[in-house]
Amino acid sequence: MVLGALSTLLEIEGDISVIGRAKNGSDALAAVLDKKPDIFLTDIEMPEMSGLEVAAELKRRKSATKVIILTTFARAGYLRRALDAGVSGYLLKDMAAEKLADAVRRVQSGLRVIDPELAAEAWVEADPLTDRERQVLRYAGEGMASIDIASKLNLSEGTVRNYLSEAISKLGAANRVEAARIARAKGWL
Repeated sequence: MVLGALSTLLEIEGDISVIGRAKNGSDALAAVLDKKPDIFLTDIEMPEMSGLEVAAELKRRKSATKVIILTTFARAGYLRRALDAGVSGYLLKDMAAEKLADAVRRVQSGLRVIDPELAAEAWVEADPLTDRERQVLRYAGEGMASIDIASKLNLSEGTVRNYLSEAISKLGAANRVEAARIARAKGWL
């Protein structure tokens, strides 16, 4: 419903065309690579791949498509990760439709558009986790056992335990569940 409404709102603008939609991150990445849009508008949380993972992959592939994240996550940790992934815009879903269209135009013209309140908070507390610690902790937070995480990521079970131990230590958590909760609350997962 939100995807359709957002597309409709943007298409009302005479100078903005929506050329594709995707229901999950994997499909979104494939669509962007195939259609090569000027702008890719995404949320953070999506099935299969997050918007941040798609943005990072587009950056890795040196895609010319600019990324705008439109989300409910008003967390500085997410913004920092988004900027590290090369996004050109990070906006909150409660903004007016006209402002979103203006942000799309500004990003298209080469500017970066970031929610001003989050911009000030983004550099207060750095994310201490490595990408691999974050990935392992995300799966652990979803309830996966170390052996299953190891299989999914092609790592040894001992390596997974080491990553989890490091993440728990860095976050000052008592266990993997608490570490995942802390990291998620700060926008690091």
